[in-house]
Amino acid sequence: MRILIDMDDVLADAVERFFEWYERDFGIRYTKADIPGKHFYQIVPDEHKQLVRSYPHQKGFFKDLPVIQDAKETVEVLSRMHELYIVSAAMEFKYSFTDKYEWLDEHFPFIHWKQRIFCGNKHLVKGDVLIDDHDFNLSVFPGRPIVFTAPHNIHYKEYERMNTWLEAKNFFEGMP
Repeated sequence: MRILIDMDDVLADAVERFFEWYERDFGIRYTKADIPGKHFYQIVPDEHKQLVRSYPHQKGFFKDLPVIQDAKETVEVLSRMHELYIVSAAMEFKYSFTDKYEWLDEHFPFIHWKQRIFCGNKHLVKGDVLIDDHDFNLSVFPGRPIVFTAPHNIHYKEYERMNTWLEAKNFFEGMP
């Protein structure tokens, strides 16, 4: 089985970086519980929205992101059982490519460079399963789309859902 896995908010906790940078800039700390069903920029004061939306376009945003709990161990197991690719729309953010590549080297060294797909549009990549956090990727995927829970997607009802990487491990264990 060919499994495609997104990076941001699936393997790497990008939401946490938004919180860190916002606290750095405005002295206010948010948590995931503060943003159910929304993107972070949607809840900040209007005068802060433009800056918050610019964060991923700045150097260093994607560097050293925290790894989502149990992702490393589970992905390593899955990579031995299935054909696995990391797929990231890294081209959207000018400075993200190098940070993401080095992040994978550090945290997922078992993912060979040939299993890393950095693109502008994920609909070009074919697989059996896509694990992603965004509807705009899941809705056009011709295989089996699976939403990985993140604060902004808790209202998605049209996809199979995985809340944790332990759930993902259990889901795939019995599959050929």
